[in-house]
Amino acid sequence: MGRFQSLLAFVTIGLGVCGALAPARAAPAEIVAFGDSLSAGYGVGPGESFPEQLQAALGKAGVEAVVANAGVSGDTTTGGLARLDWSVPQSADLVIVELGANDALRGISPDVTKRNLDEILKRLSARPGTRVLLAGMIAPPNMGEDYAKRFNPIYAELAQKYAVAYYPFFLDGVASVAALNQADYMHPNKDGVAIVVERMLPLVQATLAKPKG
Repeated sequence: MGRFQSLLAFVTIGLGVCGALAPARAAPAEIVAFGDSLSAGYGVGPGESFPEQLQAALGKAGVEAVVANAGVSGDTTTGGLARLDWSVPQSADLVIVELGANDALRGISPDVTKRNLDEILKRLSARPGTRVLLAGMIAPPNMGEDYAKRFNPIYAELAQKYAVAYYPFFLDGVASVAALNQADYMHPNKDGVAIVVERMLPLVQATLAKPKG
């Protein structure tokens, strides 16, 4: 074997050894935003939805993640439960559950809402390696005080029951602020979504950092 061939063989072997010793790069975290129009991005443009802005914010924070949009406009907790198994892959590292606003808007019994969310959290919590973040909702004032007393506590109770991460109100800091909402005064505009993402980001990061179950 000539000097050039010997040198080439040495370099090739060396590169192979270095490649074998180099740590494998971790795959991006797989996050699923499982919700209604607030997750789907109703009324906002490309790159402005909650999943898209959350993915961008995580990237800026140095967290590699892909945030899938599993939001369906108009969906209730009943609809979410019905599509859970095919909307949220078993491989998800984190599922952000954002459902219930349409239940309250339609006056659906809080008992039904609670039962559906309970089953959703039960199924997700049983998945090995899947973390869950439950985003709460508050009943609109026009539904009355009695309805709110039954509806509003659902999220905290279920988050405690299943020991999942809990964000008390998805629209915290955005609801009732005209400049952060669209003309319907129910859906956040791009700036409103940005506020949601900014406020929820620390909890998302902390939840991702927890060991997988």
